[in-house]
Amino acid sequence: AKLKKELHLDESLGVQLYYHLRDFSIISIENSSEKSQKKYQYTRLFHTSKNTVLVVKKPYFGRSYQSNKLVSDTLIESMEGTLWLAFTSMLIATFFGIIFGVFAAINYQTWIDHSLVTLSVVGISTPSFVAAILIAMVFGYYFTDITGLDMQGYLWETDPHTLEKKWVFKNLILPAITLGVRPLAIIMQLTRSSMLEVLSQDYIRTARAKGLRFSQVIFKHALKNALNPVITAVSGWLASLMAGAFFVEYVFNWRG
Repeated sequence: AKLKKELHLDESLGVQLYYHLRDFSIISIENSSEKSQKKYQYTRLFHTSKNTVLVVKKPYFGRSYQSNKLVSDTLIESMEGTLWLAFTSMLIATFFGIIFGVFAAINYQTWIDHSLVTLSVVGISTPSFVAAILIAMVFGYYFTDITGLDMQGYLWETDPHTLEKKWVFKNLILPAITLGVRPLAIIMQLTRSSMLEVLSQDYIRTARAKGLRFSQVIFKHALKNALNPVITAVSGWLASLMAGAFFVEYVFNWRG
């Protein structure tokens, strides 16, 4: 009964919605009591009446009934791990996706091109939790003596003797590669198709006719124009990676 009253579950749905939106709002009218100020951590703007004030406050997401910690604090603690994982996987996917795409395009219709396209299709088709289990098992278990990587780990580890937290980059490698497999495959195919289209343009033939080096034609003229659709695709991937990181974090016991 106490919990119902605290969460306003004994009120009508309209009243519950009002309290819910008031908790999330950054501007609201609150009771000027010390209890209300402690709950919302607000800054008063001015009094609207004797017992109420218009305030600017932090959004209040409630408390966890498992840990009794503020939900906002729990989210902030977990966000760092997910952000590092998403950014690193996006960098890996973009860098290697563009390189493999260019490599496939300049070796069009050869075994190299066919192999890279086949691998990209496999990368797009494999679910993240399957890729995570396979990569963790192969590189973090069977070949751990060679790779020096573990199946599970977090960005920060606590020294059992000094209790100091230290940054462990190697724990980021396998989860970041796993999360980046699918975007890497898509970026590779986008780069390849865009490069093939650009390489057939007249200005590329003109550049070749002028006697420019092959590397200049590819990287200075072709790639610069071929990257437009790739950049557009990459800009929308980060939010998707953060949302889709759950299974990868679960398999690698990554705190995110």
